[in-house]
Amino acid sequence: MTIELTGRVAREKIKLLEPPRLDADTLAQFEALGDASSAVSDALDALGVGGAVSGSVLRCIMPRARLVGTALTLRNAARDGDPHQLAQAKDSRMGEIECHNLARPGDVLVIQGVSGASNMGSVGGRMGKRQGERGAIVDGAVRDVPDFQDINYPIWSKEVTPMTGKWRVECVEINGPVKICGIDVHPGDLVVADGAGVCFVPRQHIAAVLAFAQKKVQAEADKCAEIDSGKSIVEMARR
Repeated sequence: MTIELTGRVAREKIKLLEPPRLDADTLAQFEALGDASSAVSDALDALGVGGAVSGSVLRCIMPRARLVGTALTLRNAARDGDPHQLAQAKDSRMGEIECHNLARPGDVLVIQGVSGASNMGSVGGRMGKRQGERGAIVDGAVRDVPDFQDINYPIWSKEVTPMTGKWRVECVEINGPVKICGIDVHPGDLVVADGAGVCFVPRQHIAAVLAFAQKKVQAEADKCAEIDSGKSIVEMARR
């Protein structure tokens, strides 16, 4: 499928117009797990794969939010030069708008971002919401939090700031590999996020992670039912 670009970002910075996306059934099965980041993290541990980031590092702007989706990636870098002079020249080099233009339902915008300046604002969030994005993960700062809350667009980010990134941030690449809090993420990877944190699952491990997480969630539900039924701790421990 050919997508018309906005022209805001040089074409050579867009690595893939269509990243590999997960099928709706797989996403639905992960969603059925509920707050699944802990089970997914355990699955990644069992596979020897690093992919979990604490919720105290990437904090969600919305209480009790969760998401499951396919990674659509953006890599930003800090700009050189005086931001006030760049503002007067109206010289913006952000590429967030191109990501929203490429987005499809079920995508999660994953940004290797910049500290101290916003990598994403409310207008972009409204575009993303209309395109069907589930939300965003930002290793860096965002702003306009009340606006994102109003449209129910959850974001997990390191920072919140009032300062625009238009004159402080520039797009390096879209739909290439990014590093989020030390974790390598590729376009098309699975993203699972809730109040406990964020997990990134490489595509080749998604089936195994799902099978493990489903058993883990069911086992814990069974244990909770036993506790609620009054079964003794000694009996449960012997099992």
